[in-house]
Amino acid sequence: MSRVKQSRRGFLKTALGSGVAGGAALFGPWKHNRVYAAASDKPIKIGLTHDASGQFANSGQAEKRGTEMAIAEFNEKGGVLGRKIESVWMDTETNPQTGTRVAERMITRENVHFLAGAIQSGTANAISQVAQKYGCVYFNTNSSSPTESGKNCHRVKFVWDGSGENFSLAAARNAISTFGKNWFLVYNDYVWGQNTNDATKKVAAKFGANIMDEVAIPVGTRDWSSVLLKIQQAKPDVVAAAVGGDDFKVMRQQVSDMGLDRKPAWINNQQDWPDVFGLGADAAFGVFGTTWYHYLDLPGVSDFVKAYQERYPVTRISVPGNVTYNGYIAMRELLRVVEEVGSTDNMKIIKALEGRTMSAADRMQHFDAVIDPASHHVQQTIYLAEGNAAPKDDTDYFKILSWSDPDAIRASADDSCSLESYEATPSYDQG
Repeated sequence: MSRVKQSRRGFLKTALGSGVAGGAALFGPWKHNRVYAAASDKPIKIGLTHDASGQFANSGQAEKRGTEMAIAEFNEKGGVLGRKIESVWMDTETNPQTGTRVAERMITRENVHFLAGAIQSGTANAISQVAQKYGCVYFNTNSSSPTESGKNCHRVKFVWDGSGENFSLAAARNAISTFGKNWFLVYNDYVWGQNTNDATKKVAAKFGANIMDEVAIPVGTRDWSSVLLKIQQAKPDVVAAAVGGDDFKVMRQQVSDMGLDRKPAWINNQQDWPDVFGLGADAAFGVFGTTWYHYLDLPGVSDFVKAYQERYPVTRISVPGNVTYNGYIAMRELLRVVEEVGSTDNMKIIKALEGRTMSAADRMQHFDAVIDPASHHVQQTIYLAEGNAAPKDDTDYFKILSWSDPDAIRASADDSCSLESYEATPSYDQG
């Protein structure tokens, strides 16, 4: 077993070959594979830290399909730098302690070049602390707590989802003018829910909302009757919910059963596709945010959906959603950067990512995206949606209402980020 190379700055001698161009879209499958370059038979190994159990099991497996799809597409074109891309996956169980153990094992025993994954923000934070200790570049693909790109940022960590504050900024002003100023807040009682609720409260107050009450919901709550009765009695104009995963599924069903899904108005911050798919368009009540939708009228979207369906013909979620999209786009960009810099050296990768601009057309969004060099947070288009009253098929749950320019919804929490210096970040290159 090789040791973690913290002090060596490996430099690949493999010449940059005829691999994937940085701006080229990758959609497979291809019929012909290129032979891997003989100069280096050692694969580039990616450690995937996606949940398969716990509250975010469905989302974890959805993002895993996205990251694995990007890896497979590169391999079908000959890999990166003439080297095959391999992945090793371990279940992080929606649990920070497990995330720590998985990250340690990935780096010290599996000798991965990079890490990617995590849905729950507490788990992502745990993984990133281990990654920073060794210097291993880590892509947090789908955790959206404002603290992930704020006070818990790290030089090696790059955050690919919008934050709870981004989604709140996109929704709050319109909700107050449309529905009213009296707000009731409900949130999951862990790091993402707590910090997203704080951001929502701050943004709503800025635009003139009156916060009537706020209720913390323990993870794993299956009886929402007491909270819903409280909402029914309070008669707020708006309920802003920062609730995710399986808890959100249960809440949504019980809200509908009590007839509260139309009045008051619901602002559900962010709606992850795995949390609603299979329940029908009626389950997508209220107004909510997302980063992507499979019926966006943009170039490349239908090709991506087709490629997903060809690669995963038998899966519970028949079309990709935002979680799969984030996993795919993040992994694709990581492998492009490795190709461009001609190395797996962590500092070369980090510096190439900082400030990197990604075109709207390439990302299948409405606005260009940029990786903020000060927080490592991807500033991107945020969409507001509601349940679709006239779906075109049984997958068309969302009606996209609007999209926001990244500069208009920039999170103030990012300003609390203080990245470690380059000198304080260990050198890391598995060769």
